[in-house]
Amino acid sequence: MVKVAAFNRETSMRLTMILAATAATLALSACSQKTEDKAEATADNAAATASSAATDTAANTAAAGDAAAGAANNAADATAGAANAAGDAAHDATTSSTTTTTTEKH
Repeated sequence: MVKVAAFNRETSMRLTMILAATAATLALSACSQKTEDKAEATADNAAATASSAATDTAANTAAAGDAAAGAANNAADATAGAANAAGDAAHDATTSSTTTTTTEKH
């Protein structure tokens, strides 16, 4: 009878180990699936964020380019205005000088 009790105990321990290993395998499989799902969701979110950042960067670059072009046009207009004013002043000075010289000769 002692031998039968040992057999049952050994069988019971083996069965318990098999069931525990099976449960652990199933738990790890489920955990791995959850982990994979979360990793996939994280990757999707990262891709969406990168895409959004690229779109924002393109829009900001275009806006900066437009602002730079506007500033360059304003600077060109201001330079042209200053050049015209300088030309007018030089013309006025030359005309005034000629008039004074002409007046002194008479």
